[in-house]
Amino acid sequence: MLSRCPSAAPPRLSPSSVSDQRRHVGQFVAVQVQLGYSQFGRIQRYSAAVSDRIYILELDGMEQSAVDLDDPTNLVFDYVRRIGDLIDRMPPGPLRVLHVGGAAMSLPRYVAATRPRSAQIVLEPNEIVIAQVRVEAPLPRRSGIKVRPIDGLAGIRPIRDGCQDLVILDAFANAEVPDELTSAEFLQDVQRVLRPGGVFVANVVDHSPFERVRALLALVGRSVVVGLEPSTLKGRRAGNVLVASGVGFGSPSPLEYRVFTGRAVTDRFASRPRR
Repeated sequence: MLSRCPSAAPPRLSPSSVSDQRRHVGQFVAVQVQLGYSQFGRIQRYSAAVSDRIYILELDGMEQSAVDLDDPTNLVFDYVRRIGDLIDRMPPGPLRVLHVGGAAMSLPRYVAATRPRSAQIVLEPNEIVIAQVRVEAPLPRRSGIKVRPIDGLAGIRPIRDGCQDLVILDAFANAEVPDELTSAEFLQDVQRVLRPGGVFVANVVDHSPFERVRALLALVGRSVVVGLEPSTLKGRRAGNVLVASGVGFGSPSPLEYRVFTGRAVTDRFASRPRR
């Protein structure tokens, strides 16, 4: 369990303690540098032994973001890399992207680096995280990324109809996707703000029998693709399940990721009648 500061006003984080504990972060062996605590959890930076600097934001006992401060195109977390693959399959050129959930903003940085002049909006309700990331892992100048301190359900309402090429849902509260962000109301707004042919992708943490994924699929309503790790599919542990409509993930190795398309989605994830 994470320790939490009891005070109402959390302290500013500072590099007050350093651990030489080594751990694997994606493909790196990293050295942990603990920066401190906020009322929301622990914020850490990892300096990798291969000289890359990996910034890890941890909240509510979960590692929410990993940013390579030297190379934003290096997506450390596997599920984030899969979303990056999806973005790469979209038509070339700048994109208009709405990110629901931001944390340290790995994917906004990726889009800014790989598709210059993209216009991106990030909805991130945690103002302490926003302020701290600006200090510890600032966005590049003229990145085209606008961060709004508001939750996803309220933040999507004023977005204009048909103006977004891509909507990414990757938001957590207390280590779970908030229920309102998988509701019919929210998904109707997602469809409203997407241009014709636009893409929606959601990251849901789930486990067999995938009740949350099944509920989301029932609401998305269009042709979808589902991707997840084999260990999650086999029920060994909960994990990130990606649900996307409008574009696929490419062809990752089945040893790394299982991808379901077309009839296979229905066969594997369709809602089952209760007995």
